[in-house]
Order: sequence, then C-alpha cells, then structure tokens
Amino acid sequence: MLDRDELAAWLRLTETPGIGLETARRLLAAFGSPQAVFEAPQRAWRELLGPAQTAALNAPAATLDALVESTWQWLQAGEATAPRQVVVLGDVHYPALLLETADPPLLLYAMGRTELLCAPAVAVVGSRNPSAQGLENARAFAAVLSGTGLTVVSGLALGIDGAAHEGALQGPGSTIAVVGTGLDRVYPKRHFALAHRIATAGLVLSEYSLGTPPVAANFPRRNRLIAGLARGTLVVEAALKSGSLITARLALDAGREVFAIPGSIHAPQSRGCHALIKQGAKLVEAAADVLVELRLDAPPRPPAAAVAFSDSGGDPVLTALGHDPVTLDALAARTGWSPAQLSAHLLELELAGEVSRLPGQLFQRLIRA
Repeated sequence: MLDRDELAAWLRLTETPGIGLETARRLLAAFGSPQAVFEAPQRAWRELLGPAQTAALNAPAATLDALVESTWQWLQAGEATAPRQVVVLGDVHYPALLLETADPPLLLYAMGRTELLCAPAVAVVGSRNPSAQGLENARAFAAVLSGTGLTVVSGLALGIDGAAHEGALQGPGSTIAVVGTGLDRVYPKRHFALAHRIATAGLVLSEYSLGTPPVAANFPRRNRLIAGLARGTLVVEAALKSGSLITARLALDAGREVFAIPGSIHAPQSRGCHALIKQGAKLVEAAADVLVELRLDAPPRPPAAAVAFSDSGGDPVLTALGHDPVTLDALAARTGWSPAQLSAHLLELELAGEVSRLPGQLFQRLIRA
C-alpha cells in the first residue's frame, strides 16, 4: 500500500500535461521511482525531456493537491468487502501479462480482489446491441470458464460485456471489469448494481484518475488492458465496425489467442466474428474449445446436439424456424399456418424462452448454450 507522499509523487508524474506513458517510463527507468524523479535536479531531467516537458514537470498542476486528497480519502474509505488500492508499476499485484504489452499503464486503480490481477484470465467481449442468443452464449461461456478457475475480463459495457460478467460471477474464477472512467463513477449507470457486485466478488479496474468522466476516446484505450490482462480473447458477437474487433487486434498484437463464436450469415452482429475467423481466429462452439487451445483442462463436452441446439420436441414452428432469423411471412409459407395462428404460437414460444423477437419483425429460435 502506498503512503500519501508516494501517492502524491505517482499522481504528479502521471497527471503532468505533456508527460505521456512512454516518457514517464523513461524517467522511472533513469531515476527508479517518482519520488526520486522529483528529487533529481532539473539538469538531469533535461537529458530525457524537452524544454516544455521540463517546465511542465517542474510546475505541478493547480488541481494536483485536490486530486491527491480525494484519492487518499477514496482509498481510506474502502470496505473490507471491496478494498481499494492503487497498484503501481513494480507492485507485487501488478499483472505480469500487462508488462508484456506495448503500452502498460503506470498505475491502476483497483476496487475488490486485487489477487485476480495475477490469475489466469480470458477476455470475453462483444456487441452492445446483441441478440438474445448472443447474451445467452456470453453468460454460458463465461460461467463455464469461471467454473474452471479462469477469471473472465470484460469492459462493463451494455450487452455482451454485462452478460459475461454476470455469468463469470457464478464461478470461482470470478471477473474483472475494466472501465473507462474514474472508479468513483459507474458507466453505464444501468450497470450500477452489477458494478457493486463485481467490486464485492471480483475486481473493478481503471487506469484513469478519480473524477474522470466517460470520454469516448478512453474506451478504445481501455480495450488494450482487457486484451493485455488475458491469455486469450473470445468475441461472442460483433459488427464489422466494433470496439470488440479493436480488442481482438490488440490481443493479436500482444501475441495472445483470439476466439470467435460463429453465427447466422444474415445477422449483422455475426459479421465481425466471421471476419475474425477468416483472418485466423479460432472458431469455437463450446467453452471447452477455448480451454483446449489454451492447453488447460477442459470439462467433458456435451454431445454435439446438446451443445448446438435444444430439442424442439417436435414443435412444427420451431422446426420451421431453423436457426436463422425468419420473417412471419416466411414461417407462414413453411408451415402453412395463418399469420394469426403463427403470431399466437410464437408469443407462447417467446414466453417459454424458446424464441426471440428481433427488430424488423424477425423471429429467431433461442438456443440454450
């Protein structure tokens, strides 16, 4: 645990305008610690910094004292169920896998179980606007992966991220939520209760100082931490232009495995996964596939039919639905039922959790992963 003076030195180094991560790492390599940096004479800085950077480092921001005070008070207010910590480069809790990436942060704000930072992990990411099937897949895969002891890393976003966290909380591996704001804020607000559960049973993590609002540019940057903390990244559903594909690319850049779940050729949410598979990502149909690729013990795999699809029980509408989104007119042509009969039966199947109604008056069979 940092004392107040150490915290102040780290914050001064990381919050100085014009001193980016690369420059700060050079200073730390030269002087050993932030405190040693600020104890060194300015002429020593000039060997590593330009004139503007030297001037900036020599004049702490007017807001620095307030940030140090608020951060210190935030740390002291941590509860036994959700302890708070600032993990700095060189700390015993600093994740070794992040050190292998191109741009590791100097410090991490953590709330919850910091031991998860050094646990074997898999990232699970995907669309903010997933299908019902995508949500089910994310929960089910994350639950199995967590059940084997793997920590599931994701970004607390709506959609696939939230479902992955929920599934992972069911197992001993638990979950890490990497966020793009300060830890005194929850974004999106709809995930306030989920963030609290993760802080209690898992870990909420950020590289951004307290008070940092949800700025759009911060979320692609936090994706490098999601990929960097994990041995592999699983993309559940993603459009062709998706932040999940950024995470997958960052995972590849770090030499990690990338996995993708295939979907319907007609679903926009599947096109990003299909593009990844074409580029060499591993196609997976079950969590066991991920474990095998990572050379971990896999649970017994259910028979193929149980993995792929639930039994329709002879229901003619479920049989006619197949596994792609279908219009009411197409179902009427396949079954010979009237639109009124179909609508009534589809509502029953929806209530039973067998069918999902999609935008554009489409229907899709819901498969329990």
